Amino acid sequence: MTNKYNVCDNSRGAKSTAAACVITPDDTTALGALIKATIDDQSVNVPMGTTILEAAKMLGIRIPTLCYHEDLCISGVCRICVVEVEGMRNLQASCAYPITQPITVRTHSRKVRQARRHILDLMLSTHYGECYTCVRNNNCELQSLAKEYGVDFYRFGHVDKPKTGKDKSSYAIVRDEDKCILCRRCVRTCVDLQEVGVYEAVNRGADTRIGTFMNNPMSDVICINCGQCINRCPTGALQAQDPSDEIWDAIDDPAKHVIIQTAPAPRSAIGECFGLEPGNPLTFEMNTALRHCGFDKVFDTNFTADLTIIEEGTELILRLYKALVEKDQSIALPQFTSCSPGWVKYIEHFYPEYLPNVSSAKSPQQMFGALIKTHYAKMNNLDPADIVTVALMPCTAKKFECNRPEMNDSGYKDVDYGLTTRELAQMIKEAGIDLLNMPKSDFDDPFGTMTGSGVIFGATGGVMESAIRTVYELVTGEVIEGVFEKARILPVRGFEGVKMAELTISKVGPVPDILKHLVPDWNWLKGATLKVAVAHGTANAQKVMEDIKAGGPLSECHFIEFMACPGGCLGGGGMPIPTNESIRAARAQAIYAEDEASEVRKSYMNEAVLRVYKEFLTDGPCGHKSHKLLHTEYMVRGKKLI
Repeated sequence: MTNKYNVCDNSRGAKSTAAACVITPDDTTALGALIKATIDDQSVNVPMGTTILEAAKMLGIRIPTLCYHEDLCISGVCRICVVEVEGMRNLQASCAYPITQPITVRTHSRKVRQARRHILDLMLSTHYGECYTCVRNNNCELQSLAKEYGVDFYRFGHVDKPKTGKDKSSYAIVRDEDKCILCRRCVRTCVDLQEVGVYEAVNRGADTRIGTFMNNPMSDVICINCGQCINRCPTGALQAQDPSDEIWDAIDDPAKHVIIQTAPAPRSAIGECFGLEPGNPLTFEMNTALRHCGFDKVFDTNFTADLTIIEEGTELILRLYKALVEKDQSIALPQFTSCSPGWVKYIEHFYPEYLPNVSSAKSPQQMFGALIKTHYAKMNNLDPADIVTVALMPCTAKKFECNRPEMNDSGYKDVDYGLTTRELAQMIKEAGIDLLNMPKSDFDDPFGTMTGSGVIFGATGGVMESAIRTVYELVTGEVIEGVFEKARILPVRGFEGVKMAELTISKVGPVPDILKHLVPDWNWLKGATLKVAVAHGTANAQKVMEDIKAGGPLSECHFIEFMACPGGCLGGGGMPIPTNESIRAARAQAIYAEDEASEVRKSYMNEAVLRVYKEFLTDGPCGHKSHKLLHTEYMVRGKKLI
């Protein structure tokens, strides 16, 4: 397998690694030269264009920031990072000041400290709300800076009542303009990082505010509910819709049977909410904590991740068979994944003509809900009306997804509540549970059997890697480890914005029993080269879609994985704050470690999934029953597209 095409690496400014001579005051144009920066009496040689903030980090000197974020382009609007540059009358914003000649800087002089304090006082003068009632209490950058700079009174006054109130119209995101400090992180996240554009700065001067198109509520704007704006907001101006109170009510109701399914990404990161460094998973401690909270059953979303691979993989095989063997020119290729509800909403808004390319398979969350209120209810003689299904997800878009009107194929709302990693952490704290010292326990049967393929759904490229592991072995009859050491399909891993890879099927085996009703043999695939691609973050999704529209290399792919969030689910809008590239990398490492520790690492080998096909979905993958419960149909102007 080769990685043939890298459209975008999503980097935010390449850093030079060349080391040449140190620039002197008379030579500031030498190619590849380094420039001497002296910051608080410490010196460092940096490439031309390095900002003062970056140079200070190299020396271990901390400069406070608010508008700056490692994932975003430079803005320089909040001015909290101002420093004193020798020879300049005014203070300079260190995050936006490029070093182009030798420079001497003071980062904490009296002048700098006073300026930062005044800036904070001005922000606080328009910032409404008591910290006690704020969702970001003890995790607010403005609050932390106020403490750091000794704010003990409101120098320029303080707002004592809300001016605008909260916008709670969205299923996913709550806006509170009264807590906004105009840092524009949300604007840059939505415009630059995600290429959606929900927010913009409107008006000027003291009247500036962050608004939406025509000041519409969040429910009426083109928002994909990804929640990336929440993850980068420094205050409580943006938060997720929290269903915790409703879930507690259900748990406390003896007539309700409350089930929680847990996605792979939250278990890799929930420890961060309890003081652990990123990359320390608490999968089995979390299971015990959930039972202590009162959930009747704790199931693993990895179960339906494996189910998704079988359904989505079967759909891909059927599309290829119809296109290549039956010569049906109406078949839409490449097939797009449908696991990410933010991505699905993105394509609905921006590229609806390509909806036929989206797999009809529901996400693992929704497949689980449909099975719980049908198969599980029947197995346990439960009335589906008395079952409450909760989905622990890394994603705010899952809140929107479970409320979509078409997600009720069980005859009920398939998933009642979407709960983020942050919200579950708060519930655990509220219950007085010491998560870090909980004994370990496994998931409940019959939906607790997991594979490594289900776990890696949490990282970008994970769905593709899982699909390749299963499809390759089902088609060739050979183990994937013969091609990739330890089943690590490295060409689809990593944080490059877009990756493309190829895998040639040099031999074929017999058709497995589970698929014999769909295709007679695999001879039509012998010698074929499967072309796949992976994209994460909708800015990169846009690049892929435009390449396909232009007939570029990606239009030749057969299967493309899209994830709305940078890094995939492990960078989701419901994950612990803060997030950046190194934190996402640590979470990914935890996910891959859990994969390799799994006894079974291929979806089609999950015995519990195979048992569901034998006992319930008896007409097999993509059969009539599975299509009714596990698939959906996309509509444009009243016409079925799938």
